[in-house]
Amino acid sequence: MEKKPALEAKLVEEFVGVSHGNFARVKEMLEQEPDLVNATWDWGGGDFETALGAAAHMGSRPIANYLLEHGARLDIFAAAMLGNLDVVKAALAAYPDAIDIPGPHGIPLIDHAKAGGEGAKAVLEFLETLE
Repeated sequence: MEKKPALEAKLVEEFVGVSHGNFARVKEMLEQEPDLVNATWDWGGGDFETALGAAAHMGSRPIANYLLEHGARLDIFAAAMLGNLDVVKAALAAYPDAIDIPGPHGIPLIDHAKAGGEGAKAVLEFLETLE
């Protein structure tokens, strides 16, 4: 398999940035460069974030689902926001301490569930039993 060159840093920074809420630009950029789907930006001090991570803590289901449909790697934070209770339970059963691992920008798992609103209510209720 031939190794591709690294994506341009400015492109990755913009993609992760717009994934906080600009769905039209996310679609446009991903059509132009599909490899952006799992690109990670370091905001500084090891605060790494993917586009999916951005959508997850902002509660943007449309962006998160679009990214997942295009090959984004599901993580526990996105699963919590999307209301995927089985995924969250399985991850925490295997790694109970993951409940205390902060997501992008230091945002806790429970806050991702809160960002999911009504669609993540079961996840939020489950996480509240663990506190």
